[in-house]
Amino acid sequence: MTESILSDLRACALEIGAVVQSHRGRGFSGIRETQYHLDIAADEVALRMLRGSGYRVVSEESGATGDESVTIVVDPIDGSTNCDRGVPFYATSLAAFRGSELVAGLVMNHSTGTIFEAEKGGGATRDGEPISPSGAHTIADSVISFSGWPSRDLGWAQVRALGAASLEICLVADGSLDAFTVAQNSTLNPWDYLAGLLVVREAGAVASDYRGERLDMFEAKVRRPIFCATSELLANILEEGPL
Repeated sequence: MTESILSDLRACALEIGAVVQSHRGRGFSGIRETQYHLDIAADEVALRMLRGSGYRVVSEESGATGDESVTIVVDPIDGSTNCDRGVPFYATSLAAFRGSELVAGLVMNHSTGTIFEAEKGGGATRDGEPISPSGAHTIADSVISFSGWPSRDLGWAQVRALGAASLEICLVADGSLDAFTVAQNSTLNPWDYLAGLLVVREAGAVASDYRGERLDMFEAKVRRPIFCATSELLANILEEGPL
């Protein structure tokens, strides 16, 4: 059952990647603040394919549609500014819930074609190969990526701000980054992090929220999540408090 969901998510992400290319560089749509023309085009594909496959859809761009038992939470293009301006780091993020249970997640890097996938209890992969986190357990040894920009230096080895949360979370899962979190007043919505959340968990990394709030939900409520290679690194960063 979960494999059939992942197959539908793959097909959706691939078609979004093909369609969105002709809309890059067109700028903002003028319909909603920070929404690009490419976001609208990508959302149209997501709704057509996912609703056509019998799923309820919760999208960043168009809200909730349908009442089916399986819900797909979708960010049609995560990293829209990167995509529109030609920065090669943007993705489609798709997370599947059966009832209230997060059961499958897929993030496709459209610049490279790389696909991260996970199903609950089935592990996580990058282009079909199993992945695992770096194993970093101290801040001093870590390369950390942020949404927003940190207000102070905790003594990390290096820091990044790449502009597409779903992909950055997956880079924690595969060991390319040691941690990804939010900084200062930045927050994430569920469609930004849900697919990556399952990928991280199934890869063996860990996640939490700075305020201890629930992450496994698809209501449009902001969160301050943190994703780390190990529970030790997570504890160290949480001890420092929001950045």
